[in-house]
Amino acid sequence: MKNFKVWIKAAGIRAAKTMAQTAVALLPASATISAVDWKVVVGTAALAGVASVLTSLAGLPEIEETK
Repeated sequence: MKNFKVWIKAAGIRAAKTMAQTAVALLPASATISAVDWKVVVGTAALAGVASVLTSLAGLPEIEETK
């Protein structure tokens, strides 16, 4: 159970970073902050987060180092 908690924490941190990077990358596409299509930004960031968690299923180097 402890190993799962470590994995979920590491995968969550990685997914949050990926989501933030994706959201920030989409912002310059608009001329002003009021022109940002927030539904697209949030949807794309969420999809990137899901992809990150699925990729983490293959293994996380952060956890491998602690063994």
